[in-house]
Amino acid sequence: MTVRTLVRKVARRAPQRGFTLIEILLVIVIIMMLAAALVTFVLPQQAGAEKNTTRLLLMQVQTSLDTYRMNLGHYPSEEEGGLGALLVKPQFENEQLGERWQGPYLKPGTKLLDAWGHQVVYDLQNLATSATGDTNGIPYKLYSLGPDGQPDTDDDIKLDTTQDANTDAKSVLDSNKQ
Repeated sequence: MTVRTLVRKVARRAPQRGFTLIEILLVIVIIMMLAAALVTFVLPQQAGAEKNTTRLLLMQVQTSLDTYRMNLGHYPSEEEGGLGALLVKPQFENEQLGERWQGPYLKPGTKLLDAWGHQVVYDLQNLATSATGDTNGIPYKLYSLGPDGQPDTDDDIKLDTTQDANTDAKSVLDSNKQ
């Protein structure tokens, strides 16, 4: 084989295929712009989802507390383990009372933590001593500390237990959108 033949074979070879640096950088910029648009859309939705998840947990616990009360005649006290009495049968001095416990009232393995990892707060109140009326006829307070984890701040999530006889379905739906 001569040098000329070798040069001709090399010259006839198809040009190399691939991407240029500009094309790769352009694709990276487009992907970054899509990611930025996605993040600006998802982050505000996440905050709303955390609040809704916590509200759902509080409603589930509230329903379980009401079922506990229907079975035993009272809400769980601190001596009975507070909210833990919804998951594990407490030790009752009265055996008949212990037989009426029909739990667990929450799905086993349920963690009583809000979306931010804070423990759900359950304060059993005495209606006779609560003259302020802030319990709305329910002898306990059930709430989440919210994102900051500090009690009695504006971001605490509490269930609205007040009922207004003059409200209609549309006003209830409108108030839930807020």
